[in-house]
Amino acid sequence: MLAASRESYAAAVDALNEHAAGATPERLAATGDEVLAVADLLRREPRLRRALADASRDTDERAGLLGAVFAGKIGDDALGLLTALVRGRWSSPVELLDAVERIGAEALLAGSERADELGEVEDELFRFGGVVRGNPQLAGALSDSTAGLDRRTQLVDDLLGSKVKPVSLRLAALALRGFGGRGFDASLSRLVELAAARRDRQVAYVTTAAPLSDAEEERLAGRLSELYGRQISLKVDVDPSVVGGVRVRVGSDLYDGTVSRRLAETRKALAG
Repeated sequence: MLAASRESYAAAVDALNEHAAGATPERLAATGDEVLAVADLLRREPRLRRALADASRDTDERAGLLGAVFAGKIGDDALGLLTALVRGRWSSPVELLDAVERIGAEALLAGSERADELGEVEDELFRFGGVVRGNPQLAGALSDSTAGLDRRTQLVDDLLGSKVKPVSLRLAALALRGFGGRGFDASLSRLVELAAARRDRQVAYVTTAAPLSDAEEERLAGRLSELYGRQISLKVDVDPSVVGGVRVRVGSDLYDGTVSRRLAETRKALAG
């Protein structure tokens, strides 16, 4: 997001956090679902999306348009969050759409936080992403836009069903839609990061040839916390193809100490 859009989104987040402080998990989940339903409509209706983001209209006019379309069709909580968004300034209609989708996801995560299930949701989304990455056939089926969204959503429901928290299932389905314009795997990763951020943590993606012991994970998390100045949520993937060593990605930072990387560098040097 550009600066103006970030400021507009921050105002909506403040409104969400104020609402979440006194809301039940069920109420927050319902609010999140309603906001995400509006995001689906805005994705299908570009004219409405443009009108709600149109800086040439004053804020009251945009808020009035929002109310005319959605009042009585969604709850007051969802309408309040959406009003906070459309009263802001947006660099493009797509950024407004992304913000609506994100605030809906944040409302679902806030509900999990109130239910003391946020850490579990974070882990469930990451583990599902690992399962998909480890199964090319499944990854292809979930990414195949020709299969239709309903069919792919049903596949996710069949795979996860009662095995995960309801919010995890809802967010996995959201990832199928391309959360924030991303592909399925990247969407899941972004949702994991949003869940971690609500717990004031930063995600570190770790790849090793063999599982780390609890003590090794604790030491690695401690070192990364010192480096980044905040708590770290480790997400560990086991990939025998790296042969040995550890690869760590935190945001855009990549630390690759794997044997496979050193072998690749050696082959390149010999070829040169």
